[in-house]
Amino acid sequence: MLSPLLSLLAVVALVLFVLGLALLWLELRHRLRPRSPLQLQPKGWNARRQGGRWLVEGELEISNPHPRMEVFVPELTVVPTLLGKGNLEGISISSRIDPQHPDEEARSDGYWFAYIVKGHKQTRARVSISLQGLELEQLLDTLWVDVHWWNYGPFGRLLRRQGFLVPLRHPEPMDPAAARWRQGENCQVLAVPTHLLGVLDDVDDVLRRYALPVMRRGDILALAESPLAVMQGRYQHPSQLQVSGLARQLCRVFHPTSSLATACGLQSLIDEVGPARVLMAWILGSLMKLAGSPGGFYRLAGEQARLIDDVTGSTPPYDQTIVLGPDGSQQVVEQLANSLGHGVAVVDVNDLGRVKVLAASSGCDLELLERALKPNPAGNANERTPLVVVRSTGA
Repeated sequence: MLSPLLSLLAVVALVLFVLGLALLWLELRHRLRPRSPLQLQPKGWNARRQGGRWLVEGELEISNPHPRMEVFVPELTVVPTLLGKGNLEGISISSRIDPQHPDEEARSDGYWFAYIVKGHKQTRARVSISLQGLELEQLLDTLWVDVHWWNYGPFGRLLRRQGFLVPLRHPEPMDPAAARWRQGENCQVLAVPTHLLGVLDDVDDVLRRYALPVMRRGDILALAESPLAVMQGRYQHPSQLQVSGLARQLCRVFHPTSSLATACGLQSLIDEVGPARVLMAWILGSLMKLAGSPGGFYRLAGEQARLIDDVTGSTPPYDQTIVLGPDGSQQVVEQLANSLGHGVAVVDVNDLGRVKVLAASSGCDLELLERALKPNPAGNANERTPLVVVRSTGA
């Protein structure tokens, strides 16, 4: 009587053991693959008018957090792209890079000479970008600085790309007397415009500058999740992904409109949560779907599975990158609420009437938020209104 049952249990145990080994191998292979430890961070960037031109200046800091690995940076170039409000053909752009290596004599010709960044060390480069042409004041809006830099070391030779925005103009904060509130069900909402946001922006400063002047006691400030993510630097060009065989095969099972339906989109999730979790989420999610419970993959794979925006999913110039969901949303809203003295929430809203409150500070009325944001007052196009103030008007 027991032998068939024991045999079945033995087979199940063997299958689980083999599956566990396979998942462990998959995870270790992913985590131990060669990669460059170097990190690049823009610092101190500003734009100012100088005579008949605009001058944009700042630094690029390259650091090596690895304790032992030494990595070469043999080449570094900057590709500036001007984003404006009209035809920019008459505007010329020139750039110059001055290496600021700590133990090398500076050159006066702007040539980037190969440099070795040792463990726990760093180097810097000073970048100057000049903009000249007619009607600069009317046309200028934002400068996209795309840094192309080679990393050379035990991992091979890698070309890395990292872009960031430098705003050239900022809209004036909204006049409370001129604010146009939209009426909702026992509430009012106000979409607040900002400049195009990026890694050079501080979240608290942005909210203070644009939203705080129109808020009063009891208001809740809703911040869209993608702008928060880009201010945290959670985006990357698809060329920077090392796409695995798992991503190439598994992406085919997702609906074509999903951000996980491309190999790079799915690889972004794999890099966030690991290949073992993604594979198990798909296996168990498929079984749950057969049992009549759809959506299991997204619940098991974690919040990032729903939040990743693939190429074309974000406002230009982020439409050429993959934008992840924000990191530590709950901690962010609590810190912002304490700083601003108002309730703050991070939300994911679309034109289909779907409202997902990713995080809300203590005391926020979630039912009010969902009701007020259902019409998507911020819009899904290029409105540049990542902030929405929600105000209750009572019963």
